[in-house]
Amino acid sequence: MKKIGIVMGSDSDMPVVQKSLDVLVELDVPYELHIYSAHRTPQQARNFALSARENGFGAIIAAAGMAAHLAGTIAANTTIPVIGIPCKSSCLDGLDALLSTVQMPSGIPVATVAIDGGANAALLAAQILAVEDSQLAEKLEAKRRADAEKILAKDAALKY
Repeated sequence: MKKIGIVMGSDSDMPVVQKSLDVLVELDVPYELHIYSAHRTPQQARNFALSARENGFGAIIAAAGMAAHLAGTIAANTTIPVIGIPCKSSCLDGLDALLSTVQMPSGIPVATVAIDGGANAALLAAQILAVEDSQLAEKLEAKRRADAEKILAKDAALKY
């Protein structure tokens, strides 16, 4: 199975990234985690992206706040699918990161999830891998069923 690359711009993004890690662990999807900044360590971020395919990655999640150029920097240097997680910051509640992540120029796509959407980023990355991995597809389907059952149980427990 291919693995998921996860890159965060700062260790302050770890609470958001932890949501991704929890989902990947639950689905038993291998991953590799790094801290690379589009601005402070641009060469390391670029090298990671350039070697991603040969290093066995099937998708990359990039989490960053504020200017949030990390996902775009990674995407500019690989054709592996990149999923951006815009992280909430103290300045504009993550709107700046959202716009920086989602507004990519034609030819360099970045799939973007909600602000602080770590769980959905991991699920989307797993779905990308599941296109060619039927066991992972089955795990994703089982998770969807379990999630639906939790909601139905909550509905049944309502007393009004």
